Amino acid sequence: MEKLLLLVVTMAATINYLSAGKLLVLSAAYTFESPSYSVVHLESDFEIRLYKEISWMSALVHGTSFLNSTRDGFHRLYQYLHGANLNSTHFSMTKPVLTSISPSHHGSSSSSYTVRYYLPSEYKYKSPPQPSAELNLQLDKWKSQCIAVRKFSGYANDDNVEKEKDALVSSLTKRLPALMQAVENNLYYNYSIAQYNASKHRTGRINEVWMDVSGFTAEGCPVKL
Repeated sequence: MEKLLLLVVTMAATINYLSAGKLLVLSAAYTFESPSYSVVHLESDFEIRLYKEISWMSALVHGTSFLNSTRDGFHRLYQYLHGANLNSTHFSMTKPVLTSISPSHHGSSSSSYTVRYYLPSEYKYKSPPQPSAELNLQLDKWKSQCIAVRKFSGYANDDNVEKEKDALVSSLTKRLPALMQAVENNLYYNYSIAQYNASKHRTGRINEVWMDVSGFTAEGCPVKL
């Protein structure tokens, strides 16, 4: 009976798709595994975290909308999580759902969005099941790196994600001038939006902007080559 109840709770906590124009990400009804980190620098409006190696399953999407691209990429990841892989393995949901954004260049109207699912820690030292070929997913292994993080509430959408990224950049360059070069290197092509809540969760929502600031001179931060 207890196992059945756990199964029902787990299924109820699964990611869904769009509802009323908002991305359903995660339910608060279940505890989800997240990548571990340590905080190496803390300010009132941002922090710098050291993440060790992280393995993601990733879906690349070319589009003009953060919201639609995140939805499309996660649709493919959702199928992978529910058995569309060579072992027919079903995965537990993790958090956050991370969308990395590479803005367009040279007059192109589309951007590149990489939607990522954090692979559970059991796959830290072993390979996950290979995705079905038609899903066009890639295993993405991150090396240890320092990430600058700014939290923001409400819904992450096309109207606010770039503004939140700009606010993080402004805070970094004002408070930590030594980070100027790292920020400039990533300003136009490397930031991510982490989403932690389902769209039906209307209050107390948590989103984050992530920017790679490896090379920051704090203990534990790797030097960026």
